[in-house]
Amino acid sequence: MLAPRSLRSRLLLASGASLAAVALMTGCTSGGSTTSTDTAVEENTVEDNAASGETITIGFSGPAADHGWLGAINSAAIAEADKYDDVELVVAEGTNDANLQISQVETFINDKVDAIVLLPTDGAALTDVAIKAMQAGIPVINVDREFSSTFAARTTILGDNYGMGVSAGTYICEQLDGKKDAVVAEIAGIDSLPLTQDRSKGFADALDDCGLEVSNRVAADFTVQGGEAAASQLLASAPKIDAIWNHDDDQGVGVLAAIDAAGRDEFFMVGGAGSANVMRDIQADNTVLKATVIYPSTQAADGISLARLIVQGKGMSDLVESAVPRKIQLYAPVVTKENVEVYLPSAFES
Repeated sequence: MLAPRSLRSRLLLASGASLAAVALMTGCTSGGSTTSTDTAVEENTVEDNAASGETITIGFSGPAADHGWLGAINSAAIAEADKYDDVELVVAEGTNDANLQISQVETFINDKVDAIVLLPTDGAALTDVAIKAMQAGIPVINVDREFSSTFAARTTILGDNYGMGVSAGTYICEQLDGKKDAVVAEIAGIDSLPLTQDRSKGFADALDDCGLEVSNRVAADFTVQGGEAAASQLLASAPKIDAIWNHDDDQGVGVLAAIDAAGRDEFFMVGGAGSANVMRDIQADNTVLKATVIYPSTQAADGISLARLIVQGKGMSDLVESAVPRKIQLYAPVVTKENVEVYLPSAFES
């Protein structure tokens, strides 16, 4: 179902702003000059894009895979590169140390790779070295965590954290169907992170459009242990709940453990991110978990695919525009029992 009109308007405006940022094939520098990332786009068909071209080397660097979603990011990127006989993928060891990741990118630059796909452990900290790569004529594909300068990336691929909150809130509104006294609870991730703030803002906006609000809110830390502790606190302070949105399916393992321990089942729960174990629970329909909102773990894989197109001078064949867009934001769909079979094959294990 569509979101209510006022919320749809906000989303359409946001989408328009993203689509307007289409297609600079130039790797601009702060001085306004261009780099060798300027490539003439000659073809824009499915057949030409799939055809093998000149072999290119792509460097990939991401954070340590200490979370199910991050592990899926890495494995999907490697699997995508394996599809192409004209792509050689160099994978740096995953790290949560920004300085180490900077040195990895500098190695890619020194080795003169053709493109870099980078999910930065800290977008601001990796901005300068990404600009350095762009100035060296190496297109950078920024994944998930944005750099602080537009000159640091040729293309940026993002999930939709605000949209996750909107999707979760809209689903809950639909299920509660006008119950104005409903008690809605929220188990967030790490409150200091912009992504958590965006998810909470989208959730609050969607609830507001159907006359509801968050009655009880706690924050966890994206871990199983943190989810269990936060959920235990929430359940102890809220004797009655109608619906819960938990931001993250990894921490949701602990959330469900706390719910089971408390013997509570008067509410339904919506998850976040889209893990396989959560989707199996939704499919079985034997817990309070009835839906989850996807935060795509395909972003780096998309980055590999787009890096190949950019370096080989190709565009996206389903677009009239002849070049790869400068920014792409992925959708945050709701997975329920009715559509879970569509999403389960690509889900990650938490």
